[in-house]
Amino acid sequence: MLEENTNVKKAIRATYFSIIGNALLALLKGAAGFFGNSYALIADAIESTTDIFSSILVLFGIKYSTRPADENHPYGHGRAEALITFIVVGFLITAATVIAYESILNIQTPHDLPKSWTLFVLGAIIIWKEISFRLVLKKSKETNSSALKADAWHHRSDAITSIAAFIGISIALFCGKGFESADDWAALFASGFIIYNSYLIFRPALGEIMDEHLYDDVVEEIRKAALKVNGILGTEKCFVRKTGMVYHVELHAIVSANITVKEGHKLAHNLEDYLRRDIPGMGRILIHVEPDDYS
Repeated sequence: MLEENTNVKKAIRATYFSIIGNALLALLKGAAGFFGNSYALIADAIESTTDIFSSILVLFGIKYSTRPADENHPYGHGRAEALITFIVVGFLITAATVIAYESILNIQTPHDLPKSWTLFVLGAIIIWKEISFRLVLKKSKETNSSALKADAWHHRSDAITSIAAFIGISIALFCGKGFESADDWAALFASGFIIYNSYLIFRPALGEIMDEHLYDDVVEEIRKAALKVNGILGTEKCFVRKTGMVYHVELHAIVSANITVKEGHKLAHNLEDYLRRDIPGMGRILIHVEPDDYS
């Protein structure tokens, strides 16, 4: 329980970091894009603005998903996190669509070259967003949070759109008249990359909702740990489902057929206690005892 509370606090702090960072960057990009005559930067500001709302949703999802189990939700509220991930993906796709639409309109409309100083702004943004991506992704792995992982990839998507804008503006400035729309093409390319990343975020969350078997590494860790418990001879079936930041486990453990029911019951409790101590992120654990001469 202490570990779970620590993970929740880490996830919440990481989400507040995203909200504050995205709010400041949205203002910076919007102002730089407007005064620097760059739609790629304005497109970047649009994405950062959607990131603010998606990070707020992630924060809500993390807090709600960590509510304790109750009569109507015996496995807890962890699935809320995957549902929030779907909504975050929806924000990403919406932002990508708006960026693509506006980029196409700007490509067809004559306009002035971007200002050269916008490159310095973009360079600083790229560095900051990549640092943000790495920090939040690290926290998502530590806390086992799919919603926080989606939030991390928002930062990476933002870094990629900024790189595309940097390249587009550089081309426009270097090549001069006739290449004014280069940064618009860069924004259009970035929108495609955002949609691709949306799929990468959506797929694992869908697997979590559908109880898809995606956790071979966790199963292997559980099997190895079980053999370290005195009296456990082996394991058979092992099913793992993820809800929020925890794994719920159903494990068939093999014990001697010559022990009593009471002894088998005690072994099952010993195994459950050991798994909780040895493997982080365990939720409900159901141990089914099998005799070693069962046929």
